Amino acid sequence: MMLKPVNWRTFPRDFAVIQIGFALFGASIAFLIRSGLGTSPWVVFEVALLKYIPITPGQAGILVGFVVLLIALLLREPVGWGTLVNIIFIGLWEDFFLRFIHPARGLPLQALFLALGVAVMGVATAVYIGVNAGAGPRDSLMLAVARTTGRSVRLARTFIEIIVVTTGWLLGGPIGIGTLLFALSIGPAVQTAFRLFKVKPHAPVVVPVGAD
Repeated sequence: MMLKPVNWRTFPRDFAVIQIGFALFGASIAFLIRSGLGTSPWVVFEVALLKYIPITPGQAGILVGFVVLLIALLLREPVGWGTLVNIIFIGLWEDFFLRFIHPARGLPLQALFLALGVAVMGVATAVYIGVNAGAGPRDSLMLAVARTTGRSVRLARTFIEIIVVTTGWLLGGPIGIGTLLFALSIGPAVQTAFRLFKVKPHAPVVVPVGAD
């Protein structure tokens, strides 16, 4: 496993920041689900699994996260403690926010929820990848594909999302116009957030002497 070293001097601060990113990501998924216009490609796939396994949407996300992590590792994408805790905490935050965010009523509110889902997910991705503790499993896969193919993050993300949503649809997952809009817009949203927050996804980790 290509595991990034832990900087114990900044770990408390990094853990707090990364939890903000996870919470935002969980909220973004909840907004997408409650929009009623179609969820993100990964959630289409994860919700499809609920037809076969009696678990919550967040628990399905945790299960899928572990599988995706294995694929990213096969592509030799470096991971860190942030990658591992991502798998658990985003699913927990997702189920948490689903309890409080109610289904949108009316097209204007549905469209707002969809836009919030995309925008917040882009920011959330930049926040926790910016900690440089290892991207989440799905983003690790995105970064691995971008690195190995020489393509942009935007193209890598879009390519992966299209494959995932097709599989989810074939398994009976919920799709809609929002799903297509998400697949086309999440790549640019993530790349824009990277630029705004000046995130370099493959920046080296600098660990002070004695920090590990």
